[in-house]
Amino acid sequence: MADPFPLSNESTGRRVVVLQHAASENLGAIENILGREAIEFRYVRTFEGQPVPRDLNTFSAVIVMGGPMGVYETDKYPFLVSEMDLMEKCLKSRKPVLGVCLGSQLLAACLGAAVRKGRKKEIGWFPVTLTPEGQHDRLWKEQPQKFTPFHWHGDVFDLPSGAVSLASSELTAVQAFNYGDLAYGLLFHLEVTRPHIEKMLSEFAEEVQQQNLSAPEILRDTDSFLPPLQAIVSNVIGRWAKSICLSGRAHDG
Repeated sequence: MADPFPLSNESTGRRVVVLQHAASENLGAIENILGREAIEFRYVRTFEGQPVPRDLNTFSAVIVMGGPMGVYETDKYPFLVSEMDLMEKCLKSRKPVLGVCLGSQLLAACLGAAVRKGRKKEIGWFPVTLTPEGQHDRLWKEQPQKFTPFHWHGDVFDLPSGAVSLASSELTAVQAFNYGDLAYGLLFHLEVTRPHIEKMLSEFAEEVQQQNLSAPEILRDTDSFLPPLQAIVSNVIGRWAKSICLSGRAHDG
């Protein structure tokens, strides 16, 4: 089956493949940031059976979004194996990789870290703190040391060997990490918008009920915490997006 981007004579330095695992878990605010940098993106909805691309020459970076499945459920979701294979190839080829929530867990697993169920699910708005390394990271420098992003995860992971821990929360030791200068994993959600969260609350309403959470309360918190988060995502993801262009130019020679 065809890759999401056909081969052409044009530079691939501004093309991103987005691996999507649930209807509600899309790029959100990241879409506008990619557009701001004139970066083309294409969703590959693996949960609908769309094939994971194999030809690295047709794109320059990968974003792997969140989803309700676990890294350890490859028997049930075999496409996760193909996704991790793609991420490993990108790492070896020095193509930028950004993993969000499930995407960060897949990235950690690619790097040999254990992924497992956490003590308790984090769903809603919870504060995180940048580590000293996070405060000096090229994406996170000059951002608030403490901020409150949106969370929706039950699994956690160890820090991969060779990676740098960038942020933690009270419940979860590794909330963000980098591996080298081009691969980043974010267990929390920077990308959310209010409609984005509304869709997640609707799609995963059963999980909200099981956890005895209140969707209206989460939306009230959204009105408070989302505005300051928007400035952070613009800065952090904006810097990552610029690395796509720089990496693409380096590979184009």
